[in-house]
Amino acid sequence: MAVEGPARGSASTAGIIVIGDEILKGHTQDTNSFFMCRRLRALGVKVARISVVPDEVEAIASEVAAFAARFTFVLTSGGIGPTHDDVTFEAVAKAFGENVVPHPELVALVHKFFGRTEAQCPEMKLARVPESARLNYGTDGHGSAFDYPLVSVRNVYIFPGIPALMERALDGLTHLFRSERTRFHSRAVYVAADELLIVPVLDRAHAAFQGRVSLGSYPDWASNYYRVKLTLDSESEQDLEEAYGFLMRQLPPGVAVPLVTDCVPRAAAEVYSLAESGSALGQKVAAALQTIEEALDQYSLAQLCVGFNGGKDCTALLHLVHAAVQRRFPVRQERLQVLYIRIVSPFPEMEQFIQATVQRYDVQLCTVEGSIRDALAHLKEQQPQLEAVLMGTRRTDPYSCTLTPMTGPTGTFGSSCASSLFPTASSMTRATPPWGAWPTRGRTQHCAAPTPGARRATGLPTSWKTRKRSAPPGCEGRALGGSSGKLPGVTLNKPAACQH
Repeated sequence: MAVEGPARGSASTAGIIVIGDEILKGHTQDTNSFFMCRRLRALGVKVARISVVPDEVEAIASEVAAFAARFTFVLTSGGIGPTHDDVTFEAVAKAFGENVVPHPELVALVHKFFGRTEAQCPEMKLARVPESARLNYGTDGHGSAFDYPLVSVRNVYIFPGIPALMERALDGLTHLFRSERTRFHSRAVYVAADELLIVPVLDRAHAAFQGRVSLGSYPDWASNYYRVKLTLDSESEQDLEEAYGFLMRQLPPGVAVPLVTDCVPRAAAEVYSLAESGSALGQKVAAALQTIEEALDQYSLAQLCVGFNGGKDCTALLHLVHAAVQRRFPVRQERLQVLYIRIVSPFPEMEQFIQATVQRYDVQLCTVEGSIRDALAHLKEQQPQLEAVLMGTRRTDPYSCTLTPMTGPTGTFGSSCASSLFPTASSMTRATPPWGAWPTRGRTQHCAAPTPGARRATGLPTSWKTRKRSAPPGCEGRALGGSSGKLPGVTLNKPAACQH
């Protein structure tokens, strides 16, 4: 099965062969091909095919022969070692009509590392390679050569299957694959609309740029940011930019949205930009920010905390408070405090989300347990300096129509959510943020949804939601503050206070 290498075209190509029964049986998840694809593309090499084959000499040899004839480079992964199922060297030799023979340099390395070189010892399988094999020594980030080489035969490069070893070897041998004449250019467009809505646009773009720009469309049902990711790839930066401009002009207005991978550092700029936009959503964000800023006017960060139980609305509130604090105190060492009233048996996923949010926003978590009355009283004992709590609610929550932005003490639990914590002189604000709908269609850009099956998560503690009370007259169906803004799947409202 001797083969000749392919003629090189405008771009180098590669085929990847993943070897191993454990991959085909589902015992092990392949990550090597993913890593190879990313590295090779960055080096200007186009991966054209990935194949997974079992630990069988004939199957490997047949695939290697076919790939070697079609692609500039062939990279194999797996099947190198001392055991019976490590047959890659033998299979590659068969693909090129060769025998496996001990390589003197590899024999010396086997002796150095294992202390044995007897012909029948398992370690010697690492030294027996195809007759025309070359040894390629990679280098680390400091320029030092690796102790053990990568074996190659013609245009086939035989990598180990252990991901850490494979990655180290490929990163140390990039000079073997780098193409100086080819560079791939890419752009991504994130669309907050169903894929069916943009099919006509994609068809026109494909027809206009076919052969010059590759256009991909990938729905994502789990993303909080978008519904479809569009990718544009080309070897020509000019063609890429032309296609990108065409696509942006053809897409329906407002469906292309930015992807914010980390919303925390730019919270102040983005939130206040939205608040000052004059849009219906922006007006509601501005109203929520006004209540938050009033609290910051009256209380220091040491006197203030934010109610947080991992729900969507209180996560949005935390982001708004973070934005206001970030804008007011751009350089500060004092951390914002958040209050978590822990229920008896919380969902583990919710607790993990809370801990991740604490780290992401770099806030100080105050955890208390029990009913709202007992928890707040215990918190006041622990941190007597606290004077106010910012909390959020929804317009559909019980008694929401009676709330005002700033609630003072009344001494009666049934009429003020602040009374049990601050029975003398204090305040608690409730800012109802427009959770979700950043930027459209009720999809949150910075809020993680609660775990499916969990209680409906709001800023109100669970103990409040389980009490059965009749709503005050005239409250049924009213939007908080007399206004509501609706997007598909979400209702937005103005800020309000927590008062029964």
